[in-house]
Amino acid sequence: MYRLNLPPYEIKIKEKGGRHAVFDVLRRKYVNLTPEEWVRQHFIHYLTEHKGYPTSLLANEVKLHLGQKSLRCDSVLYDKMLQPRMIIEYKAPTIQITQKTFDQIFAYNILMHVDYLVVSNGMSHYCCRMDYEGGKYAFLNDIPDYKQL
Repeated sequence: MYRLNLPPYEIKIKEKGGRHAVFDVLRRKYVNLTPEEWVRQHFIHYLTEHKGYPTSLLANEVKLHLGQKSLRCDSVLYDKMLQPRMIIEYKAPTIQITQKTFDQIFAYNILMHVDYLVVSNGMSHYCCRMDYEGGKYAFLNDIPDYKQL
C-alpha cells in the first residue's frame, strides 16, 4: 500500500476470499483493504493513539437518509451524549482533495450539523470548525486533540 503522512502502526491484514482485508478497530471486523480503507484505518489510529479520541465515541460507515437517498459518512465522532461532533471524509492517497470533496462533506453536514469537518487522503489533512451563528467556517492549522474540542 501507500506510505502516508500519518504515524505508522501495527496494522492487521489477512487474506480473505483471495483479497486482502484489514482489521477495523471500530467495527471490530476485517474489511476489504482498499486505498481509502488504508487511509481510514491509519487516520483512526492517529486520532485514538496520538490525539486522544476515544474509540467508544467514533463510528465508521455511518448511514444517513435524505428522503429516498441513502448516504454514508466515512467516520463520525460523537460526544458523550451521542450527538455528532465531527464528520471525517477519506479519499485514497492518489485522489486529490478538491472542492467536490468539501461539497460532499458539507452535504452530510446539512443532516448532522457538527462542529468539525475533516477531510484526508492520507497525505493532506484539512479540518474546519463550523460557526453556525456567524454563518461561516474556519480552517484550522491542525486536527485538534480530543481535549481541545
